Amino acid sequence: MTVRNRGALAAMAAGVAALTVATLVACGSQPAENVGAEEANALATATATPPVTGDVPVATGDLPTGAKVIPPVRLVIPEIDVTATVNAVGINERTNEFEVPPSVDQIGWYRYGPGLEADAGSVVIAGHVDSAKQGKGAFFRLRELDKGDTLTATGRDGKERKYRVVAREEYAKTKIPLDRYFARDGEARLTLITCGGPFDAKARKYRDNIVVTAVPA
Repeated sequence: MTVRNRGALAAMAAGVAALTVATLVACGSQPAENVGAEEANALATATATPPVTGDVPVATGDLPTGAKVIPPVRLVIPEIDVTATVNAVGINERTNEFEVPPSVDQIGWYRYGPGLEADAGSVVIAGHVDSAKQGKGAFFRLRELDKGDTLTATGRDGKERKYRVVAREEYAKTKIPLDRYFARDGEARLTLITCGGPFDAKARKYRDNIVVTAVPA
C-alpha cells in the first residue's frame, strides 16, 4: 500500500473524479462553526509520532496482535437521514489516492487502520458529499452534525455499535492534521470525513475537508 500524505486524505474526502468531490457549491460554502476541537484533539495521544513513512497517513502504532479485525459494513446517522453501506477500501494503485466507492450513496472504511473491535485508534470512514452526475452523496449533510448527535456502525459480525459525536471541524485540505485522524493510538474513536468549503469550479473540487469525530456511546 502506498499513499501520499496530503494527497490521500484530500482525495479521500472525495468526489466526481477520483476523490475530489464536485458540484453543489452551496453545500459547503457557509460551514457551521467548529465545535469540540479541543475534545477531538485530546482523544489522540499527546505524544503522537510522525507517520511510519512519508507515504503512510497513520501515526506509528501496531494493530492488535492476533485480533480479528471487524470492518464496518453499515452506518446509520438518524440526525442527517443517512443509512449507508460501508465498503472496505484502500488506495488506487494508479492514482495513489484513497479510493472511496464510486457510488455516492456508499462510503468507504480505510482498511489499513483499526476496525470496530479496536480499543484504541481512529476508525476512518470517508464519503462523497455530492457528484455532478449522481447528485447528493451519503455525506452531503455531514456538516450539520453537532455534539451529542448519535450514530450506529454495524460490523461484519452483525453487532451494532453506538457512537456519540464530540466534534465537527473544517480544514483546508492542505492543513488537515492527517496523523491525528489516521492514528492507531489514543482513545477509540470513529472519524467521518467528506469535502466542504467553497467549490472551485475550475479545479472541480472543494477547498476543505469536514471531519466529524465520535466516541463509543
